[in-house]
Amino acid sequence: MYRHRRLKQQPEREELDRWLVSYADYMTLMFALFVVLYALSLLKQDEFNALTESITKVFEKSPRQDSSGAVSTLPPATDNTELEFPGTAVNQPANPKEVANATTLSDVRQQHLGSPLELIEQDLRLALSDLIGQGVAKLVQDDDWLVIELNSGLLFASGSATATSSARTVLQEISKIINPINNFLRVRGYTDNIPIRNELFSSNWELSVARATSVLRVLETLGTPSHRMAIEGFGEHYPTADNATASGRAENRKVVIAISRFGYQPTPQAVTPQQAVLEQQLEQVTQADGSIQVVPLPGGGIRITTRQDNPDAKPERQDP
Repeated sequence: MYRHRRLKQQPEREELDRWLVSYADYMTLMFALFVVLYALSLLKQDEFNALTESITKVFEKSPRQDSSGAVSTLPPATDNTELEFPGTAVNQPANPKEVANATTLSDVRQQHLGSPLELIEQDLRLALSDLIGQGVAKLVQDDDWLVIELNSGLLFASGSATATSSARTVLQEISKIINPINNFLRVRGYTDNIPIRNELFSSNWELSVARATSVLRVLETLGTPSHRMAIEGFGEHYPTADNATASGRAENRKVVIAISRFGYQPTPQAVTPQQAVLEQQLEQVTQADGSIQVVPLPGGGIRITTRQDNPDAKPERQDP
């Protein structure tokens, strides 16, 4: 009897493995999380962005109550749903004009190409072959420009911006090639790094611009269209040779005629509303037999008449 009572009073064994249940639940949730992240990583970037935007929009909407009183976080159903951010939805919006401004995207000025630079270079190499052989002229071409480098000693006297007779002879040969084309031209002046300061030029800036202007003036007298040319002065900056030597400084003193691959395209003159109305009126009143005449007035304007004005004709006799 005593032994049975003693066995009943022994404490029950404590379950020390209960933490495994919570740990297993935690591991299951972590496994599910990583499965979802892996599945999202396999999505394309556009689809992932669309999903992210859609989820964000759903949770940014304020909760609302429906007719039954239940609270809903879904956006209201509409016939034409316009998204704020274009290009992020899987389904295209109903009205594409509100999504993207096509006028802004297509507002790119069309540039007209001029004559091919390769053909111009061939003609210039043939015309300036002697000067290129002597080293006083050089042709350099890149993607956008064909550059004619002319040594300043060939064009000007030392410290002067007045073109010599030999300069006009050289520019005359060049003008025969660049005048018929419609490519834009840039006349650029360069100097060495020796400072200049006299009664004519206070710095190398003025000297480079004056020499470029002198070359442009000669080209203009030789028939090169003015609306295709412009002047650029670089002074002593952007040298192509070392200014520490006399030969390098002589190479840096130059005038460059740069030919662009783009060409000048004249813009058509817009017809004013008054001219359009006038042309329409003239078309309406003009007769093939010349019975209706349009006479310009000295002070401006026109007079429309059916009378045949002939000062040499005698007035016809009218019967009573």
